[in-house]
Formats: sequence, C-alpha cells, structure tokens
Amino acid sequence: MKIAVVGTGYVGLVTGTCFAETGNTVTCIDIDQEKIKKLQNGQITIYEPGLEQLFERNTKQGRLTFTTNLSEGIKEAKMIFLALPTPPGEDGSADLKYVLKVAEDLGPLLTEYTVIVDKSTVPVGTAEKVRAKIATGCKVEFDVISNPEFLREGVAVEDFMKPDRVVIGTSSEKAKKITETLYAPFVRQGNPVIFMDERSAELTKYAANAFLAAKITFMNEIANLCELLGADVDAVRKGIGTDSRIGKRFLFAGIGYGGSCFPKDVQALAKSSKDAKYDFKMLNAVMDVNHSQKTKLVPAMKKYFGGSLKGKTIAVWGLAFKPHTDDIREAPALYNIEEFLKEGATVKAHDPEGAENVKKIFGDKIQYTETPYQAVEGADAVFIATEWPEFRTPDFDKLSSLLKSKVIFDGRNLYELQMMKDLGYSYFSIGREAVNG
Repeated sequence: MKIAVVGTGYVGLVTGTCFAETGNTVTCIDIDQEKIKKLQNGQITIYEPGLEQLFERNTKQGRLTFTTNLSEGIKEAKMIFLALPTPPGEDGSADLKYVLKVAEDLGPLLTEYTVIVDKSTVPVGTAEKVRAKIATGCKVEFDVISNPEFLREGVAVEDFMKPDRVVIGTSSEKAKKITETLYAPFVRQGNPVIFMDERSAELTKYAANAFLAAKITFMNEIANLCELLGADVDAVRKGIGTDSRIGKRFLFAGIGYGGSCFPKDVQALAKSSKDAKYDFKMLNAVMDVNHSQKTKLVPAMKKYFGGSLKGKTIAVWGLAFKPHTDDIREAPALYNIEEFLKEGATVKAHDPEGAENVKKIFGDKIQYTETPYQAVEGADAVFIATEWPEFRTPDFDKLSSLLKSKVIFDGRNLYELQMMKDLGYSYFSIGREAVNG
C-alpha cells in the first residue's frame, strides 16, 4: 500500500518506518527542510532504540522516502497519516493549528478516494474539524478516521510492531476495510483491532494516558504518606501490585512524570472537561500533585546542607524524562536544575542521550560530562533524576573517592536501603526511610 505520513517527529518517524518494514511504500513529509535533508542523507533525527536498523533497511530498499513537498508526498497515497504536533496552549487546550492547516492544504490536492488518519493526539471532535477543512477544497470522496497512537518512548518500535491493541475510530466501512488490511501484519498473534466511532477513539487516547498519570500520582501520594508514617513505599507497591485488579506497572514512586504525552494529555483532557462544563476534580489533583512532586527532594537537600545549597556542586544523573530516549520535555531534571541554580549551586550533569537537548535550554549555565563519574568528581552530592540502567549498579567505592560528601538524593529509588547503610552513604529517596551515613 502507498502511504504518506505528514510530520517526522517521534510518532511520525516511527509510524512511517514501521509501516515500511511490513512492505508498504511510505513517504514522510515535513516542512522542516533541515530535518528532511538529514533524513534523506540517512541521518536519523531522534533517538529511539531499534529504529535506526529499520530506518536504514527501508530507506536502502526504497520503501521509505522523505520530502518537504506535500503534493509530491501524497501522490497516489491510499492513506495519509497526520502525525503533527498538538502543543498545549496557555489554557491547557491542544493547539490544532498544524493539523487543521495541513487538512486545509490537502483538500485541493486529493485526486482520488483517500483515507485521512488523525494519528496525533487530538481532542474529541477533531475528526469532524479535519473533515470540514478538507471538504472546503476537495472534489473527490475521502474519509477521516481517528487512529490514536499508544507508543512509549524508549520502546516505541516494539509497541508499534507488536501493539496491545489498535484503536480505529470510523463510521465508514470502506475506510475500515483498508485499515484492517494495513494493520493485519501487526496483530497476527491475535491482539485486537478495536473499531468504534471517531469521538470515542479520540477520547480513548486521553483516557488511557490520564489513567496512567493518575496511577503514578497515586503512588507518589502513598510514598509521601509512607514517609510520615514510617512505612516503605516499595513494600506497599509489591503488596498492591500483585493484585490482578491493580497490576504491577506504573506503581513506582519517584519525582513525578514528564515527557511529551502525560503532562500535555492530562491538561488537554482537563480543558475539554472544563469546556463541557464538567469539573474533573481528579485530573486537577493529578496535575497539582505531579507539579509539587518534581522538586520534592530539594527541601531534603537544603536541610542536609544546613539550609542552603549556595556554593555546593550537585552531580545530576539523568536529564531525559525517562531512560532510552533523548526527550527532555517536562523532565523532572529540568525543574530541579532550575532550583539548584536559583539556590546558587553549581550543576554538573550527565545523560547518555539528552544532553544536547538540555544545552538548548541551559546553555553554559551548567556543565555537561561524558560519563557519570566525571559529573561526580568534586561534587557535594549526587542527584538521580532518570533511571538509566547504567546508574543502577555504579562503582560505589569510586563514587566515594570522587564525592566530597557520601550523599545521594535518589528521585527514582534505584538502591536498596540496607545496601546504602552498609556502604556508609547518606541516602534520601522517595517514600522510604532516610539513611544517614
């Protein structure tokens, strides 16, 4: 099948590459000339494990191409996927200007029946708006369907190639049959393709992400209570996670969620609820708790150092919002670095993939190191913001020799308390007993 994907961000590039991997001919389109030039030259523009190999194979075999020309890119395409940014506005609503602009441009360009697919995360009612924009300049039959993505950064390729489920919002039997054919190779193991109306599909994406954000936030609230009551959040997590009604995932306490999806989608759903005159109290609480949770360890750090971080050097391990990605959007590390700098501290940071993106924000206000140990050298404390695998089993003897003080503030609960006691570290984590070495 000939497919066009408009937008080459995380969703667009993964979508286009994975569709090409199953034999489709895919053209990815973007207005960013520099990005398209890199992609045409075989240079991948995002970090996503497993993507580069598929990208190289399919570009080499001619199934995956790139252009800035919308008319050229959609030529003969049976399906056109809109994988465009929907950034939050000042009021939290999803900004649809990119989606609607492309929809308007598509209308006069369509020459035969085409299925237009909203792949971006968009508010309820967007399919109708896209349909109306295309219709103003279109002279052929077309359908607009909703096909929300459920990709987790860091494992996006695996999620796309072996999805838990595929959600399709359409009332068109013609569009349904085409979409079923496209997704058949991805659900051979029997995972469902779920058809529903467009509005329900649009809401499904927001509901899924809001629920997961609420689950994380609930555990962070339990962690905060554990600290006051002398309980251990890890024990509580295991105690409730083995209940099949609850499940083990998204129960790890920490310094809040970040990224491109959860913050934006929770805000957008809250705004949609407000517009519908429904007071979604739980979502507002989720946002409030997550905001305060991000810098939860800062007061403990200030207390440890006698009330101030002025003149201290903090080694920050992790800048991306989660491991296995270079995405720093709404990353808790950024909020903490801001606080450290306000306090007059020096920051030395290491992240396997996210440093270049952080440089665009902080520039030379902080130092960037090639290894985690370089960040620790001469530092007064280690602050862990992202649970990269390489941070889980460091050389603690080497850390001791490099640190001015044997103290770690762990926003991801990477280490066992007894081990830190035995090693003689002062160790502060989330929802667990403080260890004073």
